Amino acid sequence: MLKPFQLLILFVWLLGCKDSTRTTETLRTKIQQIIASKNATVGVSIIGQNGKDTLSINGGMHCPLQSVFKFHIAVAVLSKIDKGTLTLDQRVDIKKEEMLPDLWSPLREENPDGGSFTIARLIQYSVSQSDNVACDVLIRLIGTPQTVENYIKSIGIDDISIKINEEVMQAKWENMFQNWTTPKAASETLNKIYNKDLHLLSDSSYNFIWNTMKETSTGQKRIKGLLPVGTVVAHKTGSSGENKEGLTAATNDIGIVFLPNGSYFIISVFVTDSKENEETNERIIAEIGKVAYDYFESKSP
Repeated sequence: MLKPFQLLILFVWLLGCKDSTRTTETLRTKIQQIIASKNATVGVSIIGQNGKDTLSINGGMHCPLQSVFKFHIAVAVLSKIDKGTLTLDQRVDIKKEEMLPDLWSPLREENPDGGSFTIARLIQYSVSQSDNVACDVLIRLIGTPQTVENYIKSIGIDDISIKINEEVMQAKWENMFQNWTTPKAASETLNKIYNKDLHLLSDSSYNFIWNTMKETSTGQKRIKGLLPVGTVVAHKTGSSGENKEGLTAATNDIGIVFLPNGSYFIISVFVTDSKENEETNERIIAEIGKVAYDYFESKSP
């Protein structure tokens, strides 16, 4: 039989769990209000720093990754670096014919005739600027898209498929659906890589990837869109554009949002099957990011 002081502790703990659930449900309600009137399917997953304030909406839905997978690729490359197979300052030669002409590539625009680049620079181009040429070079450097999928699954993430590179993915609309994840798996991937206690990356690789994610220049109107100026967000975007029927398959942003007191929360938002315009799709992500930010800031000590 429990003693009186043990019963008191149990009561306080249960009360705390109830309060946490209630406030999380308030956040869920606000997010549902944001997406209710939109002609789109939205997947959301949020994980608080303490691992308790979590929620998901359509969290198990298969969502096209698009360029979000460049984060996964970068981490897979860094794991090879940590094993001594590669180095960050190792140079990679890219021929002119490898500078794919029809894909988004600041690297190609700056170096139309090709050149020699460090792996560090290629990761920065791929992640921070969502460069497609750099992305596909990094994949070839470690193997195939399946190599990336295998690594992510090896760290305990099952709900992910990475079968094709950017060149193949952008060649035909239907191809993108071969690369998918779920909102919950996306957040859990961020959570695992950011958790230093798991030692998935060396200190140097860990610092490099998160500094690179913080430098992401794409998607300024997504997670960061309505947050206070100066809020630090380490994130990666992905976009499909519209097909000829006006359907958008992917407007994505996943990342870690850092609060003024140093705490953080993880958020993944995938807007898919959308008949809304891109401004509205991005606004959905921004509004979800803002209510999540307000929720976690209100809980700050």
